[in-house]
Formats: sequence, C-alpha cells, structure tokens
Amino acid sequence: MKRTVFLFFIFGFITFLGCSKKRLNYSEKAMDSIPIYLVLANQDSVPHQKRLEYNKKAFDVFISQENDSMNRVNLFKIANRYFNMGNREEYKKITQIVLGKAIEHNDTVSIAKAYGYLGDYYIYTSNKDSVFFYYAKAKKIYQKRNDKINLAGIYINTSIVQGYEKDFLGSELSAIKALNVLRGTTEKSKIFQAYNLLGVVSSEMKDYEKAIKNYNKALDLVRENNLTDLNEEARVLNNIGNAYQHLDKDKMAIEKFQAALKDKSLYTDPNLHAVVLNNLAYSKFKLKDYSLLPDLFYKSLKIRDSLGLTLGIVYNKVHLSEYYAAIGDTLTSRRFARESLELSREIRSYRDVLSALNQLSIVDPQTASIYNEEYIKINDSLQISEQKARDKFARIRYETDEVILEKDKAVFQKWTVFWIAVSTLLFGLVFYVFRIRRSKQRELYLLFSQLKAGEEIYRLISERHQKFEEGRKKEKKRIAKELHDGVMSRLSDIRSSLLVLESKTDSETVRHCINQVAEIQDVEKEVRNIAHGLDRDSFSTKGDYPEILTSVTEEFANKASLKIDFEIDKTIDWNALDSQKKLGIYQILQECLHALGKQETDITIRFYKDNSLLVMEVKDVGFDIKNYEKEQILKGISLRAKEMGADLRISNILDRKTLLRMTMLMKTDKNS
Repeated sequence: MKRTVFLFFIFGFITFLGCSKKRLNYSEKAMDSIPIYLVLANQDSVPHQKRLEYNKKAFDVFISQENDSMNRVNLFKIANRYFNMGNREEYKKITQIVLGKAIEHNDTVSIAKAYGYLGDYYIYTSNKDSVFFYYAKAKKIYQKRNDKINLAGIYINTSIVQGYEKDFLGSELSAIKALNVLRGTTEKSKIFQAYNLLGVVSSEMKDYEKAIKNYNKALDLVRENNLTDLNEEARVLNNIGNAYQHLDKDKMAIEKFQAALKDKSLYTDPNLHAVVLNNLAYSKFKLKDYSLLPDLFYKSLKIRDSLGLTLGIVYNKVHLSEYYAAIGDTLTSRRFARESLELSREIRSYRDVLSALNQLSIVDPQTASIYNEEYIKINDSLQISEQKARDKFARIRYETDEVILEKDKAVFQKWTVFWIAVSTLLFGLVFYVFRIRRSKQRELYLLFSQLKAGEEIYRLISERHQKFEEGRKKEKKRIAKELHDGVMSRLSDIRSSLLVLESKTDSETVRHCINQVAEIQDVEKEVRNIAHGLDRDSFSTKGDYPEILTSVTEEFANKASLKIDFEIDKTIDWNALDSQKKLGIYQILQECLHALGKQETDITIRFYKDNSLLVMEVKDVGFDIKNYEKEQILKGISLRAKEMGADLRISNILDRKTLLRMTMLMKTDKNS
C-alpha cells in the first residue's frame, strides 16, 4: 500500500516537503509467499544498486505473468520501491503499465490507484497541472465507488501540494473536505493527517491560535489511538511548540519541544531530531536563557550537516548569527549570516535568502542599504510570484473541473445520442409491428365482414325463395280452387245436361247437347291455360337450395357470357347439411365463379354423391398463384373448406386447366 507523508511547514515562511512510500515489514512467514526480490529491494541495508537490480528482476517475473488482480498488486509494489529509491522515471513507467492492465480488465480500484500514483509523480516536476488532473480523475472514481478512505487520501495529498505552492486557502479547503469524507469512519491515521495539515496551513496564514487548536486535535488522536508509526506525537509536539514560538510564548514552546525530545521514536528520525533541537535552542535564545547555547544549535547543525540537509543548515546558521550578535561576537555573526545567504542562494530558497539578507542588514550596518534594497526587490518579486502561483492553481482547479465536466458532458451526449437512436429504432420496430398487426386485424375484419355479408346474402336469398314458395303455394291453392269450384262445377253441369240424351233424342235435345259440347271446349281451354301456368312455375318439390345454387350460377353465366355446364345429383339429400355448411358451399361456389374469367373452353360444375360423401367439382377454374387477387380467393376458399371440415384439393389437369375438388361427409342414419 502506498502512503505519502509530507513534512510540516515551519516558521510561517519556511516550507518543507518530504515524500516517501510506506515501508513494509516482512516476517519470515511473509517471505514464503512474496518473491525474495521484492523483499531485498525494500531493505535499506542493501546497497542502492543491488536494490535496483532486485526490483528489476522482480519486474521481469511479474510482467510475464497473467494479468490478474494479484499481478497488478505486485506491480504496484515494484513501483513503490522505485519511488522509495528515488527512481521517479521507472516509477512512472511501471505505474503506466499497471494503468493499462487495469483499464484492460476494467479494474476501477487499480485505475484510481494508478491515477493517484501518477499525480504523486508530477509533484516532483514543474508540470503541477498534471498533479491536479490525475488527482481529479482518481477522485472521481473514488467518489463513484464511495471509497471514503482513498478519497480522503486524495484530498490530503491535494492539500499538501496546494500548501507547498502557497495556495493556503485551497489547501485548507481540501483538508476540510478530507475530514468531511472521513466523518464516521475509523481511519484515525488519515484524520490525524487532515488535522495536522489544517494546523500547518493556519500557521502559514499566521493564525497561530487556530493552528494550536488543530494540532491539539491531532495530538489527541495520536495518544488515544497509539499512532506511533511515523513519529506522529513528536512531530505534532514540535508543530505546537513552533506555533507558541511565533506567539512569543516561548516558555510553553520549550515545554512542547522538551516533551518531543522525550519521545524515544524521535531518535529514529534524525531530521526531525535536528529540527526539534534547533527550535528548542531558538526559544531559549529568545528568552535569553543561554545555559545550553550555542551547544544545542551546533548539535542540530552537526546532524543536518551529516545528512546533507542544506535547507536545515541555512536555518541553523541564521539562528547562530542571531545568537552571536546578541552576545557581541559581530564577526562570527556576520560569517554565519553570509554563509546562510550563500547556501540559500545555491538551493534557490528565496524565503531563506530574505531571512539571511535581513540578518546581514542587522549585523552589518555599513552595507545594510545594499542588503535592504536586495531584500525589497526579492520580497516584491516573491510576493508577485506567489500571487501568480495562487492564481495559477486556482485556474488549474477550475480548468481541471471544466475538463472533467466537458468530458462528462461529452460522454452524456454520446449516451444520449445512443439512447435516442435505440429509442427511435425500437419505436420504428414497434410501429412496424403495430402496422403489421393492424393490417392482419383489418384483413381478418374484412374476411369476417365478407363472411357476414355472405351469410346476409344467403339469408336474403332464402327469404326471397321462401316468399316465392309461399306465393307458389297460394297460387296452387287458387288454381286448385278454380279447378274444383269452376271447372269441376261446369263439367258436372255439362255431364248432367248430356245425360238427357239417354232418354231424349229429339232434335231440340240434340241441338242443346251440341251446344254443351262447345262449352266443353271452353273448359278445355281453361284447363289448358291453368296447365300452362303450372308449367311456367314448375320448381323442384324436393327443396329450394339446389335452385339457389342453380340460380346464382345461371345469373353469373349470363352476366359474364360464359357457358357453364351445371349439374346437381338429384339423389343428394340437402337436408342432411346444416345451414352453416350450406352457406359455406354457396360461398365457395361464389368464390369459384368470381375466379372465372373469360374462358375459351367450357366450364363444368358438378355436385354429386360418392357413398356418404358430398362431392363438389369445378373444372377449368383458372387459378393463377402469381395473381394476388386470385391467391386471396384461394385462401378464402381454403379457409371456408377448413371451417366446414371439408377436404379441398386443387390440381392442374391437361391443357392448363384446373380442377377444384371438395369433399365432405354427409350426415346419414349410419353416421348420425
């Protein structure tokens, strides 16, 4: 796990920045599962070049392995070791490799971690824009995952970088955001870091009372939770003492510095030890307590000199210059002041250049004007530079947010276009299906309407024939009555008149009888007229259904000028069919007639019995499957035949003729 630790800002105008990865303590048991190369690469006792070689060997092993979560974890460890050894470019290279592998597997945890690592890399470059860019990308992922611990870590690192760049308001805001995220969590170490950062920022803004409050909160966390991993207690005690020192409460400052020196963990960090010694010596100097001076200053200077901490050496020499000036040793005071000025110029620490110039203007009055002029020039330039830096980072924060916002907007627009396209496609598909269903429903509706219309036509024809039959029956009764009442009566009278000839044969009687014979001729004419009327109204007494079929066929033949050979087997018992089947046969006959065009050959329509089957045959129907209209007619015929339970077959015969044959079972005494 990577952990970034930054040293505190000191004296309000002095800024320290240190960074390291957390070192891991490996037991023998851990070494069984972790490659020995990683262990050796992490040991300070191993020569630097050897550590680099071991880390390279570990990389060669892991880079060839499968890209899984454990492989990415191990590659992060390799990156950590390069960071700890100061090899920033290899650190960046490994981090970019892990980022690519994480993106390949959509491992958001590793992606965010890699972004954080890259942000750490750019801290040590002049391209600070990239620090905030990568931190912002990591922050976005952690927010999405609701990963409060790592999100707080990003805010803390951002706060440190902002403080280093003198953007103290931004630094304070980031530290507060970290505390808000950590509220309700048990991550005391990060809460400590946030409070300590707030104390540092408050000190830099010269709000020392507020700084002490934040430092005390950090100190309480250290003591209550035993946070001794990185000398936290000694570090915070030194910071509190430093704040009291700026408030000129040096007695209280000395108490804090002495308490820090009593912390045994302090001696594991020589740099911090030197800082505390120097601060203790300076507070004693301010109180004019010279009992341990200048030994404390020299002890601190010796530690820093052995470690090559040039910035710390500058502080010591400025303080020694002040001390020797106070005791009247002007030459030694000037020497230390000039040495501190040279060193601060070498390392380009302009805040420390100002401290050295100020001290020289005090201890060397003859050249004070020169030092003061340079002091004013550098101070003005530094203030302008710091203001530009603050403005720059404010702009970076804004532009970073804008870039992320624009990217999110572009992604949103992309998805919006995608969903609009999908919605349009789905709508079109639904509309197409709806149209198809509507078309099918309309087709069924038209078919149903046609069926109903056929039934209505059949009903009307049946009613017409029924009325015709009723009229015919009335006419027959009338004729019978005429025959009975008129003709029979007259014949009876004539017969009675002619019987006279049996008893009388005179001329008068014979003449009278001859007249009766003439009357018989009139009766004969009357009977003939009645008989002719019966011939004209002669219908089958076996039922009107065959007449309906014959009528519709003859009517169509006359209209279409077709010759149709229509034949109905007189042995067919039409009463064996229900009205639904009669209607079906009638409609099929209509459909067949409709399918007929102008035919050059004769057309034959036959109805006959084949045992218990009723057979309907239509020859030369002329169906053309490629003709859409006739195809629909064929579908209608097939549907009606199926509804009646009839077997319908259509076949081609010689001379491009078509035979339609439909058979259905008739209800008889045997199958009823």
